Amino acid sequence: MSELENRLEKRKIKPTTMRLLVLRKLVESGSAISLSDLDAKFEQADKATLYRTLKTFEDKKLIHSIDDGTGSVKYALCEEGCECEPQDQHIHFHCIKCDETYCLTQSKIPQTQIPSGFKAASASMVYKGTCANCS
Repeated sequence: MSELENRLEKRKIKPTTMRLLVLRKLVESGSAISLSDLDAKFEQADKATLYRTLKTFEDKKLIHSIDDGTGSVKYALCEEGCECEPQDQHIHFHCIKCDETYCLTQSKIPQTQIPSGFKAASASMVYKGTCANCS
């Protein structure tokens, strides 16, 4: 069994050909990727199938979605053992020059005291500026 198949199996995702191809592209990308960017990497892929694949990956906590303020949701691989709970979430960096969004996995989103009766389901923190490649 390949490393990619193992990653899918760990999250109880059936390793279909399309899922393996999408996972390979996510691993190779090095930064977060949007549905339209992913669609452009495949010659003959149905956008609906790609979307369903990403949603399955997100539901099974293999990837997480990022709203970086660009108007296009991006997706990136989760760290091993991530359950996408607020305490697992990290800061993201969006480069205003190359339009890439990076996971800063070493920088967790700070815990914040929220009012009684409120329950956080997710948290998001995005820095914007220029990345190391563009600086």
